[in-house]
Amino acid sequence: MDELDSAIVRHLQRDARQTNRDLARALGIAPSTCLERVRALRARGVITGYHAAVDPAALNRHVQALVHFQIRPLSRPVIEGFKSYAAGLPEVVTVYVVTGGDDMIVHVAVPGVDHLHGFLMDKFTGRREVVGFRTSVIYQHAHNRVLDPLDP
Repeated sequence: MDELDSAIVRHLQRDARQTNRDLARALGIAPSTCLERVRALRARGVITGYHAAVDPAALNRHVQALVHFQIRPLSRPVIEGFKSYAAGLPEVVTVYVVTGGDDMIVHVAVPGVDHLHGFLMDKFTGRREVVGFRTSVIYQHAHNRVLDPLDP
């Protein structure tokens, strides 16, 4: 990616709803050039989509937690099966397959602590591949909405 591609990606991460004309104006380039660059970034898989950022509390998801799982046996089919199962649950935001003491971390968002407890008991304790899990309730979080390329 060159400097112009990086600038386009940075601007779109801040506001993906801006028009092509506004984006081109902000970058000081012709709208046709801007449109070609954006299309090329999508074709190359740099831009993978656009989304709306939503407040979880507005969707009755007042409590978020990270659930750390130990899975056995450690095999591709078992990991893939559990990942698919967890990702299909409506309470699940994201599933991470990780290294270290845990095999997966599942980010969940639920209405309250009682719902979290019931969800964990009903959806995970009976799973044969789950040998253990622990939960960390998220009090606050922050994340970077704009990712810039890093030098190799």
